[in-house]
Amino acid sequence: MTTKVVNIVTGINRSAAPSSGSLILVNDLYDAMPDVHTTFLGRAPVDQAWKAAFDHLITLSTTKRPQGPGFDRYVDELTREVGALIEQIQPDAIHAQYLGLALSLAFARTAGTIPIIAIAHGPDVMVAERSSAEREAMNEVAAASATIVTPTPVLANRIDRLTGRRFTDRLAVIPWGIRLADTQVRDQPPTAGPLSLVHAGRLDDNKSTITAVEALALTDQPHNLTVIGTGPLREHLEKRTIELGLRDRVRFEPFLPRAHLWRRLPDFDAFVFTTRGLEAFGLVLIEAQAHGLPVAYSDLPGVKEILGNAGVPFTPGDPRSLAAALDEMGRDVNRRKSLTKAALYNAHRYDISTTGRQLRELTLRVTS
Repeated sequence: MTTKVVNIVTGINRSAAPSSGSLILVNDLYDAMPDVHTTFLGRAPVDQAWKAAFDHLITLSTTKRPQGPGFDRYVDELTREVGALIEQIQPDAIHAQYLGLALSLAFARTAGTIPIIAIAHGPDVMVAERSSAEREAMNEVAAASATIVTPTPVLANRIDRLTGRRFTDRLAVIPWGIRLADTQVRDQPPTAGPLSLVHAGRLDDNKSTITAVEALALTDQPHNLTVIGTGPLREHLEKRTIELGLRDRVRFEPFLPRAHLWRRLPDFDAFVFTTRGLEAFGLVLIEAQAHGLPVAYSDLPGVKEILGNAGVPFTPGDPRSLAAALDEMGRDVNRRKSLTKAALYNAHRYDISTTGRQLRELTLRVTS
């Protein structure tokens, strides 16, 4: 019996390179999805090694313009370009990444009878919560979609509320995953005393890296922190570090490609996750766990369900609460050993091959 190959069109309206968690996830996902032919729509410049996950990568030519007076005209132009591509490719299904953003709107307006599976990533939900125009766009894409995929029930509930609970029966939860086979567990046994901590992610207000920096000024033990990432708050964070007298204990490093970051993770004792608002899934938490790192995490809705019992929670945005959590981890070696064991066990629930298989099965159901 011949296995059906599903012809899928998807895309993200950004440079086709591993520059964010969503782009890395999508690259992993379609590389891991069995029996599909994937055409990816992106923008130049294109990372030649990264694009290998897709059977065909097309760079969009419509000049990108952000929200503003020219946004509607931009979406119209993008829709014409995408419509011509859809007509040419004739896919079995469209996977619309980022529910309600420009490329998803173009898909929704050109799909015709081709079924759309919309895939929410988190930032799309955050902008819809802040802007009525973005909520309208989200509702338009949701109405055009056969199914709306989210990685957690928490994000599904947020979308359900933003769309007036009109599409509840279209919501489906498929947890995200990582390439577990590429991870390497740290081989140093934990010891009591100050921790070598790492925080990785975009340096913006929602990621709240400032919470980790200020927590170090409140700990009983002189823990050290390495911050890996770029973003608009980098300069402010460095200035605050100096003000708190932490220059010798906080180190800043630029964004690292994932392969480089993963090689670094086993060098640390624990991972610090400080997001204080919406977090769609937090793949970096699973990445840290898969490398054997205990996690101190913001106690946000849904995060505990992702981490299982493999982390130490603290109050989001509260440096004093985080400081107490870090000191507890530093003092109790046996606790850290058990957290490491639980972290490795939990991470193995999130293999990207499982995500790919589930999304393919969903796509088959929708297309049939």
